Amino acid sequence: MKIKMIVSDLDGTLLREDKSISEHTKSVLNKCRQAGIKVVYATGRGGSANERAPAALFDGRISMNGAIAIVGDKMIYNPLVPYQLGKPVLIACDKRNLKTTSEAVDGKHYSNFDVIDEWPSLFESKFEIVDFEQHNIDAAKLYAVVNTPEDAAYIQENLPPELYLTVSRDGLAQVMHKDATKSKAIAELAKLWRIDSSEIAAFGDDLNDLDMLDYAGYGVAMGNAVDDVKTACDFECGCNDEDGLAKWIETNVLHLVVDDSDIGLSSQ
Repeated sequence: MKIKMIVSDLDGTLLREDKSISEHTKSVLNKCRQAGIKVVYATGRGGSANERAPAALFDGRISMNGAIAIVGDKMIYNPLVPYQLGKPVLIACDKRNLKTTSEAVDGKHYSNFDVIDEWPSLFESKFEIVDFEQHNIDAAKLYAVVNTPEDAAYIQENLPPELYLTVSRDGLAQVMHKDATKSKAIAELAKLWRIDSSEIAAFGDDLNDLDMLDYAGYGVAMGNAVDDVKTACDFECGCNDEDGLAKWIETNVLHLVVDDSDIGLSSQ
């Protein structure tokens, strides 16, 4: 069965290490769309996603690990963290002296630290330093910088059952509503476009990509992916700085548009 939808993580996957998308990769994504294949990104990023991956390149955009899914200008999926659930988590992290933020659906950061001083290239949106005891705004996600496994365990201990935690390889702990996952957001887009999960190829490199890689018919690990991601995937491509995603698509997807042959997927 032909692939009808391409879904890619951003950092470490579609984006090169300098946080840009190569011209070759852009060309391949455009060829996919011209062939009627939907192209989507699914990232943990919030408001900074469009600064790195312009909306015009994509049919759908999933941000904040699945808390927001947008097609065109329409938001079609948006499970938020109610402030009543998020506030105790924020207060607990603050008491542990963790750098912590609540990111609203509009991309604004409500923090106990200066996020721009910490990550000037990643967080260019406006932010406000607040007292979490007085905070009353729903969040698309909460996040904190963790320095040890004990920090992550502490956050987990303070989570209500409606929320879940994921920690990326760079020590960023992200807390979302249990319905805010990449796979669930992708499923909403697939339903809209009448695409079966078996017709989806997903690309990722980090632990927060595992659920979408498992959901997709074809889960592809980047050459620079963490070992757990490589183990979970049936396929692997080159590294993000080598146009690995684009080359895999050219070999395994776009050639079908030309010769209409049976799908034959390579494992590398």
